[in-house]
Amino acid sequence: MNWVIDHIPELLSAAVDHLQLALLPVVVGLVLSLPLGWVANRWTVARAILVPVSGLLYTIPSLALFVMMPLLLGTKILDPINVQAALTIYTVALLVRSIADALAAVPDSVVQAASAMGYRTVGRFFAVELPLAIPVLVAGVRVAAVSNISLVAVGQIIGVGGLGYFLLHGAQSSPPNYQEIIAGIALIVLLALVVDGLLALAGRALTPWTRQQRGPVGRGRSVVSR
Repeated sequence: MNWVIDHIPELLSAAVDHLQLALLPVVVGLVLSLPLGWVANRWTVARAILVPVSGLLYTIPSLALFVMMPLLLGTKILDPINVQAALTIYTVALLVRSIADALAAVPDSVVQAASAMGYRTVGRFFAVELPLAIPVLVAGVRVAAVSNISLVAVGQIIGVGGLGYFLLHGAQSSPPNYQEIIAGIALIVLLALVVDGLLALAGRALTPWTRQQRGPVGRGRSVVSR
């Protein structure tokens, strides 16, 4: 604890950098994944191509992808964009299937009813299909966010990694500084738990119709919201 108290400013600064590196790719990846997931859900051939390809992208080792980014983007090896671009790829790889499955879970009767009411394809997607797909979609975003928070630490091997600095620096110290290592791990886990909890709360706030409001029980029955 003495080491942690002495290094609180450095830990907080690294935590902020860690969140920025991890969460910006989630936002960008979600924006890119929405049209891909919609296409995968709409056409069987597109799903047969996009879902397996996205799965293959996620199998690429993170360190190898981080090292490849400067070659692909023409950036410097220590540029944070290398880590963020790699994590965006991982986010897209995770979310394409999630979005396709979320949209597929929307009942056909609801889609047909919206079409009968005059909704065109784009309007129906944003007004009907996407809101109903939010519970499954949020679950995918939560997995992507937690995964990115973990993978950012690997970026420290190429010089970019937020809290990963304390893991690598502590391990390279002589003797190893286990207080520094444990502090870095604990903060990474804490960030993942907090972000996951906030996303879960956001998902509940965006889908109030999924929560049953139980009223007083009387005469052998309970009153619930429709």
